[in-house]
Amino acid sequence: MSFEKAVQYLREKGMEDRVIVPEASSATVELAAQAIGVTPGEIAKTLSLLTKEGPVLVIAEGTARVDNRKYKDTFHQKAKMIPGDQVEELVGHAPGGVCPFGINAGLPVYMDESLRKYEIVYPAAGDDHSAVKLTVKELEELSGAIGWVDVCK
Repeated sequence: MSFEKAVQYLREKGMEDRVIVPEASSATVELAAQAIGVTPGEIAKTLSLLTKEGPVLVIAEGTARVDNRKYKDTFHQKAKMIPGDQVEELVGHAPGGVCPFGINAGLPVYMDESLRKYEIVYPAAGDDHSAVKLTVKELEELSGAIGWVDVCK
């Protein structure tokens, strides 16, 4: 169902033709990079984090890791990933397919500065056998990102 939600969202934005459905799994950054034939950094992973105000998504380049100090400086609390068994309920997509397309209403999305070093990136499209080829600018627009943050290393 998540894949269909994401594709429907992309269809409404005129970007359905950018969806890639590899035979191999794209559930992790490494698997996605292999399945699509790109470097791990070109995978735009969507981090599902829990704040006191509720869940937030941060889209970062594939090899980036949350820097606790930077995260705390930005969000004024310690970084906490959403527990795996709660991700689908809180975000709208299950782990392995989390992306900013077709997510639950009102969920804030941020773009991490780590993405700026790439022109083209590949976020998931709602499940663990999908990706979308987008420019970083297209990803920013399609995700409805409310801003850029620097929370990864």
